[in-house]
Amino acid sequence: MITIVPYQSEHLPGVDALWKDAFPNDAPWNTAAVAVPEKVSFQPGLLFVAIESDTIVGSIMVGYDGHRGWISRIAVLASHRNFGIGQALIAVGERHLADLGCTKVNLQVVESNAGVVSFYEQAGYQIEKRISMSKHLDRSVQTHATSAVM
Repeated sequence: MITIVPYQSEHLPGVDALWKDAFPNDAPWNTAAVAVPEKVSFQPGLLFVAIESDTIVGSIMVGYDGHRGWISRIAVLASHRNFGIGQALIAVGERHLADLGCTKVNLQVVESNAGVVSFYEQAGYQIEKRISMSKHLDRSVQTHATSAVM
């Protein structure tokens, strides 16, 4: 039997193993050791794990900025895929976002993982015409938020 519960600190080793299985070529800033502590310090109630016995078999990280919700990480162990765990995780994430007042959820799929698009379509997501842009900030440089505009 699989249960989905809010993340607790004792789940970190299991989430780390899960993410290594699900995202083998992940960027260093996306590893569980980096991303999970950042997430729980900012929005502790929006990371969930699926557990079978004592094993973390799935997880979902969602976020809400007051305007839009995001699914930023969903993973299911390869050995546990195609049993509805991913869809159940999405439902839990969406329910918690809706409880916060969220009316639209976004997600991004990296091009190398395009095969997962049908999974999201089964959950009701649609491809939107957008240009996705990003910028990595250097957090080691301390700057002041004030600036003068002339």
